[in-house]
Amino acid sequence: MEAKEQINNYLEKVASCVKALSRDEINQVAHVIFETYKNDNIIFVFGNGGSASTASHIACDLNKGVSYGKHKKFHVHSLTDNMATITAYSNDLSYDEVFIEQLKNFLNPGDLVIALSGSGNSKNVIKAVEYANAQGNITIGLTGYDGGKLKKLAKYSINANINDMEISEDIHLILNHTIKNVFMDLLKDEG
Repeated sequence: MEAKEQINNYLEKVASCVKALSRDEINQVAHVIFETYKNDNIIFVFGNGGSASTASHIACDLNKGVSYGKHKKFHVHSLTDNMATITAYSNDLSYDEVFIEQLKNFLNPGDLVIALSGSGNSKNVIKAVEYANAQGNITIGLTGYDGGKLKKLAKYSINANINDMEISEDIHLILNHTIKNVFMDLLKDEG
């Protein structure tokens, strides 16, 4: 296959997946995140691998990208960013505990949990979302493939319904930027 054909095939798959996304689900998730911001609650975000990178990106875009120059700020914590904590829990307990144990330290009523998992079945992600649900917190799942357990478990979910990890991760980053731009517009006159 020629490079141009490979490029076209990949970009066509991304475009098709974007077209298939539920605009109502995106709007609903954006609304939930914005309500958390308005209520001065904390947003916790996490995932593994590429999803960990996207979690960090989400935290950056909301904490700096949307909040810079504003009196009222987003409060977003990526549970993937403290390697000492992650490796301590992994070594002393299990990698399955790295997110739930951090939530046990920090999660308060009204806080929001955003979990990313391409497969929707990452054990450490599922355990943390189950914990947050049991505490009465709102949970959002961003998934790929068929959504796995996370799609069913999260109170709100957006699924990039494609059997491709890379495109699922691309879609999650597109969702981040889409929602960020909604907030930038909503807050453009805020100081």
